[in-house]
Amino acid sequence: MDEVAEPYASWTFLTNHARVLAAVAENDTTRIRDIAARCRLTERAVQRIIADLEEGGYLTHIRQGRSNLYRVSPDTVLRHPADGEATVAALLALLAPHDRTDTTPAAPDPDEER
Repeated sequence: MDEVAEPYASWTFLTNHARVLAAVAENDTTRIRDIAARCRLTERAVQRIIADLEEGGYLTHIRQGRSNLYRVSPDTVLRHPADGEATVAALLALLAPHDRTDTTPAAPDPDEER
């Protein structure tokens, strides 16, 4: 079994709950083992987080044989009062990988008026 990497020793922008939710949203048939590896958590921690997300109404799952099919509830409002009416869909849109691969700024147009 793969070892979980050392926990990050400093602060981060995202909670583990947000990371797990994003992993499930990206692949609704992903395994707990794969989520744990991606998020650098233990499998047990991922199980607890998924239970929290299900209890909060952010996630559901359906058993399909030996696997789970997860469903994210995109219209669910985030928990913190400072988030206002922001939804899970809005959070996931921010976290979604962008297709843009060229990060070089465009050169200014020499004919453009200043």
